[in-house]
Order: sequence, then structure tokens, then C-alpha cells
Amino acid sequence: MKRDSRLSSVLHTLLHMAANEGPMTSEALATCLGTNPVVVRRTMAGLREAGFVKSEKGHNGGWSIACDLREVTLRDVHVALGEPAIFAIGNRNETPECLVEQSVNAVLDSAFNAAEELLMQRFGCVTLAALAEDFTRRLAVHRTRKEVRNGV
Repeated sequence: MKRDSRLSSVLHTLLHMAANEGPMTSEALATCLGTNPVVVRRTMAGLREAGFVKSEKGHNGGWSIACDLREVTLRDVHVALGEPAIFAIGNRNETPECLVEQSVNAVLDSAFNAAEELLMQRFGCVTLAALAEDFTRRLAVHRTRKEVRNGV
């Protein structure tokens, strides 16, 4: 089963936008993600509706951040994406009258709900600003290592 990577892709896109001085075109963002500009535009439309990004048409137009990164959490972005399913696994529901199936589903539901609640709680504690700061730190370390390798 294919995993839903939209949250990861959107966060990737938002970090590129936050690091860029000025709007980024759908084509530029698609290149960053290795996808099609149409996919970027479709995804960004939902983020625009949530007020996280804005778009400008014309020369020097494109997508840009429209929110305070310190106030938007991973949970907020997850919600803006339509709250896609967290788990690729689920219950068997072919014979709901089966007592074995009921027992199994009750235990699995309890575990899935607890895990999802914990994950959403964690998502609510991580802001886009924290992600951007982590990226900036990693970029600085990467550049320093590169300079050392090149003898600069």
C-alpha cells in the first residue's frame, strides 16, 4: 500500500518558501519536490484557503508564506490537508457480527486511537518556525563541512 506523503511534501514546500526571498513559482516548487507543477498548485490551493500561503500572478509572481511560522503547527497543516488517515493499517470489517472480529477490532481501535491522539498532540507542539530553524541549523553545518572538504 502506498503511503500518503502529502504532509511531508507540504512541509518540504513550506520550508523552501520560508528560506526563499520572494515568491516561488509552482514550477520551482515542483522541481524541489520532484513532481509536477499541477500537483503543487492543487496542494497549495488548500493551504491558501487555510491562510498559510498566498499566490501572486504575473511577472515575479508565485507562492509565498502568508502566515506567522511561529503560530502554525504540523497539526494545523495536517488539518488543512483534510486530515488524511494516519495509519495505512486498519480493521477487518467483512463480518461485523463475528465476535472474534469484534474483539480484534475493539483492541485495534483502542490502540489506533491512542497512537493517533499522541501523534496529533506532538504535531500540535511543533511549529513551522521550529522546522525552519532546524533546517537553517542543518544547512549551516552542511556548508561548514563542505568548506572544510574544499579547504576553504
